[in-house]
Amino acid sequence: MNNLVFSNFLHRPARTIVSVTGIAIGVLLIVFTVGLANGSMRERAQREANVGAEIFFRPPGSVGISGSESFVLPVEMSADLEKVEGVAKAVAIGQSTVEVRDSNTGERLIDGIDFETYAPMVKMAVIEGRKLNDAGDEAIIDTAFQRQKNLTIGDSLEMWEREFRIVGTYEPAAGARVKVPLQTMQDQLGGRGKATAFLVKIKQGFTDSQVAGNLHKVFPDNQILLTKDLEELYMSAIPALNVMLNVIIGVAAVISALVVLLTMYTTVTERTRQIGIMKSLGMPNFSIAWLITQEALLISFAGIVLGIVLTIVLRALLGLITTLEVELSPLVLLIVFVVGLIGGALGGMYPALRAARMDAVESLSYE
Repeated sequence: MNNLVFSNFLHRPARTIVSVTGIAIGVLLIVFTVGLANGSMRERAQREANVGAEIFFRPPGSVGISGSESFVLPVEMSADLEKVEGVAKAVAIGQSTVEVRDSNTGERLIDGIDFETYAPMVKMAVIEGRKLNDAGDEAIIDTAFQRQKNLTIGDSLEMWEREFRIVGTYEPAAGARVKVPLQTMQDQLGGRGKATAFLVKIKQGFTDSQVAGNLHKVFPDNQILLTKDLEELYMSAIPALNVMLNVIIGVAAVISALVVLLTMYTTVTERTRQIGIMKSLGMPNFSIAWLITQEALLISFAGIVLGIVLTIVLRALLGLITTLEVELSPLVLLIVFVVGLIGGALGGMYPALRAARMDAVESLSYE
């Protein structure tokens, strides 16, 4: 029986290849799209958490992910924060998104920093060029962003409809990939002397939860986020994203099932005489239906494997030319396997039942 399944699978190689490729494209659509969305959000969350601080202190009523807040927190508030028990250091930052042409999303998160206070907390090291001045239309970028965009010291980035000259590169990647002087961002956005958030470093001997509780007692209206929780918050920040990903999974599963249905329907039609011979030799209807179903599952399995391989290859290529992350989650891969095989079984069900119901005499006389 198994030999017959494999021989039928290889009987029409061109059609089999097309069918397997069609399913593989559906799998690629699922795994790559879900992986790119989750990977990009997770990578950004990890960079945001890699700032050397345990707590993000934000204005009251802050919603959404960073980059959408207003400049409402006085920079001098850092002194008040540092008086709270357990707080070692509080550093003011500004964050804003700007429209750009060289990004897949059409926008980019920018950090406004005071280099002298920000760099020690993040343990930022200038790799090439120099540090940021207190003001001016200049920027520093992390080394990964430099490689991705093929930039050099002295090149310019367009932000707020003017050019910012790149004066240095830094490591490690933390927060936004592009950083400008905080004063420049304040002047641009009308927030002189204000910040959008504070990075809070805690003292040894205290836990982040303890210090967060202390901050909440003193500043009950402000939003206090633990950097270790940012990844989870980012992944749940866009409910519509999960809906979109579920729709993509559903559409890809339907496409895969239709590919298998079409393939197996034409296969059964071509093998009408062969099915008649098997019936005349006494093969039960169930065995004939199972034979067709096995072939459908084999095509689905081959398509799933090929789709995952293509995703891995595309992920590697993407990593060479961009900083985008494609997450290959074991859970997503398991869902793809289950959905793909179920789709293959459903797609092969009607052709299998049709083959099992064929009349042996009529099948033998089929030309």
